[in-house]
Amino acid sequence: MNAPFHMSLPCLSVKGTKNFYVDCIGATYGRNTQNWVDINLFGHQITFIKAVKFNFNNPNYIFEGKILPSFHFGVIVDLNSWKEVYDKLQTMELDLVTESVYLKDKLGEHQSFFVKDPNGYMLEFKSFKKPEAIFEK
Repeated sequence: MNAPFHMSLPCLSVKGTKNFYVDCIGATYGRNTQNWVDINLFGHQITFIKAVKFNFNNPNYIFEGKILPSFHFGVIVDLNSWKEVYDKLQTMELDLVTESVYLKDKLGEHQSFFVKDPNGYMLEFKSFKKPEAIFEK
């Protein structure tokens, strides 16, 4: 089954969060009030609800010699979409973690980069060399 996911996260500012995802990432938004907003992130629903800052005390981890955030979420897109978002974000003054290729010449090879949203969440964009092999072992 291929189904969109839903995630709900606290945010500090509904307006700031909506602006980041729409203006910077290129997502769209749906239902919203002054206390929450639904973001359409490549067909997946993320609901941001205004709340106090959430404290994630999870350490980072090392993968292929690079330090990556252990708490993050992301989206898997085709290479053209990946490049389009990456190129757009590079021109903005955002906390962008430079792209890397992981698992080079191995099963699961993919390009990836992270960007920090206005709530401190790390959002990852991935593009697999062979999309059909995303879950292969």
